Amino acid sequence: MKEKIKQIISNHSENIKKIALDIHKNPELGNEEFKASKWQIEYLEENGFDIEREFKGIKTAYKASFGAGHPVVCVTSEYDALPQLGHACGHNLIAGSSLATGIALKELIENKEFPGTIIIMGTPAEESAGGKVVLLREQALEGIDIVLQAHPCYYTSPSVRMAAVTRFNIHFMGKTAHAADSPEDGINALDATRLLFNGVDAWRQQLPETARVHGVITNGGERPNIIPDKSSSFFYIRSLDNAYLDKMAKRFRDIAKGAALMTNTELTIEDDPTPYKAVEPNYSLNNTFYTEADLLGLNPKWSPPCRASTDFGDMSCVRPGIQPFFDITDGQTIPLHTKGFAQVAKSDYAIKQMFIAAEALAIVGIKYFTDKEYRKQVASDFENKKGDVK
Repeated sequence: MKEKIKQIISNHSENIKKIALDIHKNPELGNEEFKASKWQIEYLEENGFDIEREFKGIKTAYKASFGAGHPVVCVTSEYDALPQLGHACGHNLIAGSSLATGIALKELIENKEFPGTIIIMGTPAEESAGGKVVLLREQALEGIDIVLQAHPCYYTSPSVRMAAVTRFNIHFMGKTAHAADSPEDGINALDATRLLFNGVDAWRQQLPETARVHGVITNGGERPNIIPDKSSSFFYIRSLDNAYLDKMAKRFRDIAKGAALMTNTELTIEDDPTPYKAVEPNYSLNNTFYTEADLLGLNPKWSPPCRASTDFGDMSCVRPGIQPFFDITDGQTIPLHTKGFAQVAKSDYAIKQMFIAAEALAIVGIKYFTDKEYRKQVASDFENKKGDVK
């Protein structure tokens, strides 16, 4: 079946390559990925999948299904871009690898190599609005056994634990006054924001290596001679431990309240409606991917946890799942979310690696479809949170 996987992906490679590159050429922000979702849906429909458009009420989400009964394997697709940077996280390649993985497994089911159901689920807005979190609130994984996805990177590794994240918009309200003539009549909202950042900087000294906090000022006033009556900032708070993230959120709120008290400003905290949980990788699925990626020449390494975040984490807490990384930089250390990574995400090398990663992921799917004992072990690993540590 490995040779059949390779051949099926090869048969579909030109069409899937075109979709991946078209998505790259036409970057769309979260929940605005109308072209990207349309191209995927049309291709999957042409290839015999049953399609649910606007899945769970999300305009750019979809669910493509083929087969019947269990096991049910779901491959998630991402296709949103970043503001100004385009596909600097390579989500065009996630879409391509997910299409290739899903179509390969679909044709094997169609040819009666094994029974079961393959699902490709289009999940928008990973970079911003947490499409998977919203889908999960609508029970999108009901009836699904495992979830798979491959993500481009500057190295290849099995799925690793990734940080939980929550976000806050912080607003301070004060009172305007002429900064030179009557400063005593003003209440400076920017002072509150500066004190918030100072408090966060002091807090960082006591944070463990597994935690991160970072923010930007989004409104600091209009002109130097006007005391700002409004000031705003946007913060991300991350931790590899879901429970510790809750403690961090409380501490951050207290720092913001302290800044408001010190400046006599009014504080408004806008909570993130879609916080992400930490990724809980599944050891058995991970180990299979590692073995196959090694055989296919992807040169995987077991890697430490990653302090970036993804809404795939929420899915991995609900069903056994993995999101392994695959190298697209050919040995160069080019960080994600940079212009350089956006450039390599359309390269011939990246496309080649995308298809090899899809092969490895499809073989993980085959093993799950065909091996009952393996399915039991995957379930046991999920229950016992046996994850990314070899």
